[in-house]
Amino acid sequence: MLSYLFICRSVTYAQRTAKALESAGISAVVARAPHGLASGGCAYCVRVPGVRIAQALIAIKNAGLPPARVYTQSGSGHFREVGA
Repeated sequence: MLSYLFICRSVTYAQRTAKALESAGISAVVARAPHGLASGGCAYCVRVPGVRIAQALIAIKNAGLPPARVYTQSGSGHFREVGA
């Protein structure tokens, strides 16, 4: 299943992003960003299901919480940057 990772600059920012998503009815999981995706040290990410990406982007934009970067993760585990 395809999922998206929103890379956030801090754990607090990731928690706020997850809360905004969950308020919009979108399941979100906060985690440490995978090694290699976090530039400049440690970062956190919020994982959302791929089928809800359009609604998720609208929800975080409306909350004023744009991610630093956005990646897709395929079922095979590969990451690909798709924007911010």
